[in-house]
Amino acid sequence: MEGCRDVVLIGNALRPALRELRLDWLTVRMLPSIMRMYKGGDDRLLTGVAKIFERLGFRLVGAHELVPEILVGEGLLGAIKPSARDEADIKCGFELIAAMAPFDVGQAVVVADNRVLAVEAAEGTDRMLDRLAALRAEGRLRIPERTGVLIKSPKSKQDRRFDLPSLGPQTVEKAARAKLAGIAVASGETLIAEPSLVADAADRAGLFVIGKKLPQA
Repeated sequence: MEGCRDVVLIGNALRPALRELRLDWLTVRMLPSIMRMYKGGDDRLLTGVAKIFERLGFRLVGAHELVPEILVGEGLLGAIKPSARDEADIKCGFELIAAMAPFDVGQAVVVADNRVLAVEAAEGTDRMLDRLAALRAEGRLRIPERTGVLIKSPKSKQDRRFDLPSLGPQTVEKAARAKLAGIAVASGETLIAEPSLVADAADRAGLFVIGKKLPQA
């Protein structure tokens, strides 16, 4: 042991198959708990992993607790503003993510004119946007360009120490490829590594990017 007591979880959570786990005696003893964690969404799994660390004497710390400037602030990132139609879609999207929270699904949806176009599941935000771009290219989604908003928000009861939604230049590029009007994320609860690059990418693509404060439950 090196005397470490604080643990920060960052990056993607990829689920290995149970047969791929490298077992030692400690893992064998915890195997029943680990198997129960797998029966649910990512929040259930990560919360279960956190409890294991805590039982072993570690303290889980959110990356944003150490570096608060990596959180998206409230307001625009860039020069373009959402329209009244976009604002209605943003409200719908946040309400939809909140309604899905008990099912531990995803943290992102796309809404256009109050119509749900996509819901993030196991594929992640980027592939959800790729799927949406493909539907447009195939002519299966016949709505005007610059219509629809990507909304990202944590689940209402998830542990905020890990798995917060994230935003980067690639997200903007994918949203532009899907011909959306813009992106709205939960301010103070969404990670962003390169805000200036995100703002520049949004302005170049003609999209808005905005942080919105979630209503108090």
